[in-house]
Amino acid sequence: MKQVHWREVDAILLDMDGTLLDLSFDNHFWKQAVPNIYAQDKGISLEQSFEHLGQYYEQYSGTLNWYCTDFWSEKLGIDIIKHKMDLSHKIALRPGTQEFLEKIKASDKDVFLVTNAHPETLRVKLDKTGIGDYFDRLYSSHEFNQPKESPLFWTQLEQQLSTPLSRCIFIDDTESILIQAKQSGVKYVVMVEQPDMTQPVRKSTEFQSINQLTELLPI
Repeated sequence: MKQVHWREVDAILLDMDGTLLDLSFDNHFWKQAVPNIYAQDKGISLEQSFEHLGQYYEQYSGTLNWYCTDFWSEKLGIDIIKHKMDLSHKIALRPGTQEFLEKIKASDKDVFLVTNAHPETLRVKLDKTGIGDYFDRLYSSHEFNQPKESPLFWTQLEQQLSTPLSRCIFIDDTESILIQAKQSGVKYVVMVEQPDMTQPVRKSTEFQSINQLTELLPI
């Protein structure tokens, strides 16, 4: 697995959920909170709620709709953003995130957030964590109408960046997205091993993997 040579990197592309932020919030929200809210709203059992939602989750996984709060609010008939805001006290940075962001902000690299999160979800999480100021630009896949799983996303992103993908490093927690980024020409891709801090570490056999972002320092 290729180690990062920082002199070959002009821009740092960072995923948000599971990379900068602890994915335990999202896992709790979609796997526990939403099924309970949906069951109560529809007057069905929790078991029925899990069954219905499981079918929806499987159907839309990896698509732009999967990440779209407007879509899920309409599909389920519940206000997703309201409930995210109600539970926002559970949003937390992963260990090492703050230090890493401070160091790369002070470097000579451009720093971009590259996320599948819907702009409204992004707003809630930035309000809670205050990490938005560390970035030169924030990119949501909804701007391009393509998820990061799509090669079209990377084509459009490169057109927006002042740096070619061949001079970028991209850090994410989802292997399928990292594969697409690599195939699209990103120079270095790095996988986060423990996106949800309550779950076991996962190793990558294909990419350099890290637990905390600070393992990539110094730049």
